[in-house]
Amino acid sequence: MLDSLKIALQYIMPKHLISRLVGLLAAAEAGVVTSTLIKLFIRQYKVDMSEALEPNPEAYTSFNQFFTRELHPEARTIIADEDKLALPVDGTVSQLGEIEYDAIFQAKGHDYSLTSLLGGKPEIAQPFLNGKFATIYLAPKDYHRIHMPIDGQLTDMIYVPGELFSVSPLTAERVPGLFARNERVVAIFETKVGKFAMVLVGATIVASIETTWAGTVSPPAGKNVQHWTYPTEGDNSVFINKGEEMGRFKLGSTIVACFEPNAIELADLSAGDVTRLGDVFASILK
Repeated sequence: MLDSLKIALQYIMPKHLISRLVGLLAAAEAGVVTSTLIKLFIRQYKVDMSEALEPNPEAYTSFNQFFTRELHPEARTIIADEDKLALPVDGTVSQLGEIEYDAIFQAKGHDYSLTSLLGGKPEIAQPFLNGKFATIYLAPKDYHRIHMPIDGQLTDMIYVPGELFSVSPLTAERVPGLFARNERVVAIFETKVGKFAMVLVGATIVASIETTWAGTVSPPAGKNVQHWTYPTEGDNSVFINKGEEMGRFKLGSTIVACFEPNAIELADLSAGDVTRLGDVFASILK
């Protein structure tokens, strides 16, 4: 009964307005108020600050600065094997496996469209039909920067407007097409395993989605799909090495990674497994 009420409230509450107001609060530099909020958050969610480059909560002037904190360089090791892909985030596996032509498994009883996830563009989705996917949920306690699992040349970025439902496991089980209806940023890369899509999915109170090459993509939230293409050479080209940062969330959310068919074999991971940045994500098929 309580779970059903939580879902019902999400349908009627002004999610974008709430998220933007929280974003203003998170960006505020309010001295002792900010420090107190950060300390309460650390205690509530059991955040391991020993892994942070700056472990002192009082060193952060805004909640956003704390939330997107850097890790200490020795906190994570990126798998060096060139035949292995590295996990791109700290988080928890929501689902992973085969893309059944255009359908991605969300939760029991729920699939959603790959093409819709990638902005409703069949030409963008086509390489990933019958490929593989992995959906990873970033909880509030997690490190919220996203890194590249493999060397990649950016070819496209797509902003897709949408809802801002929570992306918690409960919501994934109850809201059909969740990841293809929430606001999101899609980045397409050319790699040695073919096309690779990294989808940064927005959620309730996610105040910002950023990429390292474009900065803040949202907010402001748009009403139309926006599509940018990038050259392979010159000043506007973007190449990101395996393990390097490619984006970040200000407040928690989810990523969906998509690969072409017959390109990689996902690691032995299951729904509910904890992921750590840099560990083995997949093996390249020869």
